[in-house]
Amino acid sequence: MKKRSMKRINKFVSVVGAAFVLVSCGASRYAMNAQFPVVDSGIEYEGILEECMHDCSVEGPRQRRMYVYLPKDYYDTEDRFPVLYLLHGARGNELSWIHKGNILHNIDSLTSSSLMKETIVVFPNVNQYNSERDFGKSRLKGAIESFFETDGTVEAAFVNDVVSTVDSLYRTVPDKEHRAIAGLSIGAMQSMYISANSPSSFGYIGLFSSMVHPVLRKSDYSSFYRHLKAKMREQFVAPPELYYIMVGKTDIYYPRMMSFSRYLEKKGYPFEFYITEGGHQWYNWEKYSETFMQSLWR
Repeated sequence: MKKRSMKRINKFVSVVGAAFVLVSCGASRYAMNAQFPVVDSGIEYEGILEECMHDCSVEGPRQRRMYVYLPKDYYDTEDRFPVLYLLHGARGNELSWIHKGNILHNIDSLTSSSLMKETIVVFPNVNQYNSERDFGKSRLKGAIESFFETDGTVEAAFVNDVVSTVDSLYRTVPDKEHRAIAGLSIGAMQSMYISANSPSSFGYIGLFSSMVHPVLRKSDYSSFYRHLKAKMREQFVAPPELYYIMVGKTDIYYPRMMSFSRYLEKKGYPFEFYITEGGHQWYNWEKYSETFMQSLWR
């Protein structure tokens, strides 16, 4: 059963090298170079990849790390750019899309082929950490930790901590129509709720193999994950430009996504639903992100 077939992207350009630029991000932005272990030695890219630390306004580590991928000519122009926030899943962190999702190469390919408008792409860390020690310099978390420690804390602060930092440091177009959020698995669920809790912040939402409800741990921010239907009613008063759902037929969350899509359809909320082969795997998430990025800013 396919409501729409997923587009395949077969055209790739050869990547000739990485552009490395040293700039100021308060005291916390650094240029990437061959010695810095941000990417495997075989990964090359044409844009500008920057590390940035953002302050945290909620309990946990004082700062978190994110990576920001800029168009290759970012520092040669005065142009402003739309922004995509791409969230990792369980067992991941801010490097997962770079290491496992082939994302930098795919952004370069889509941009050079005019299939995607030049975009700032942000890879934040959205794991829940209880303290500076627990954070451990962006340590990866196991699946059990991720499932059972989700409590809304980092998600409730996302717009204030991550989006506001990016808007303050980079030449973004800081409005709903030029801001997208997407993620995989738990990161997709976080994207769903972040956009529902901040309906004026994101005009494009991508849910790849999404959970729908967390195994919620009680916290001061537990309400973030409650009353989704009421929050979505407000969100769809002025609907997002694009609400994308993608899932494989053998994905563990396929039944939940089918149920969720039926709910959206019943309520008359506009959305796109892609059902593909395969399951809960990086092969699908890479293709889903390619499809989603081609549909931005149209």
